[in-house]
Amino acid sequence: MSLGPENRPPFYWPIRVYYEDTDAGGVVYYANYLKFFERARTEWLRSLGFEQDILREEQGVIFVVSSVQVEYKRVIKFNDELRVSCALTAMSAAAMTFHQVAERTSDGAELSEATVRIVCVNAESFKPKPIPNVLRSCCL
Repeated sequence: MSLGPENRPPFYWPIRVYYEDTDAGGVVYYANYLKFFERARTEWLRSLGFEQDILREEQGVIFVVSSVQVEYKRVIKFNDELRVSCALTAMSAAAMTFHQVAERTSDGAELSEATVRIVCVNAESFKPKPIPNVLRSCCL
């Protein structure tokens, strides 16, 4: 019996904040938090042995964000070192939902939290398509 996605431990990815991520005040621009979450999801997928370009070529699928809910708790600043988590919390035939948290590495402060829903779509038509079984079997 395999564990459901809600019982799997989160995946963590380290990220350092670059100057390009910040505004004139040295604070991370709010939309860039989404880039940090995206990087963690990409690395989560890679840790399972999947590359998005190969999934597109071999399975004919890509993943698109269908919804995001973000809570900004504390500012992130230039040169902060982060630990961004990615935890799969639900999976349907063509969608995955993730809970993600950005923490400052130095003190463990929770800086931002997000719920992100990703939909698997046909790479040509952009219509929903079932998540490939090869990926599904790694997640369940």
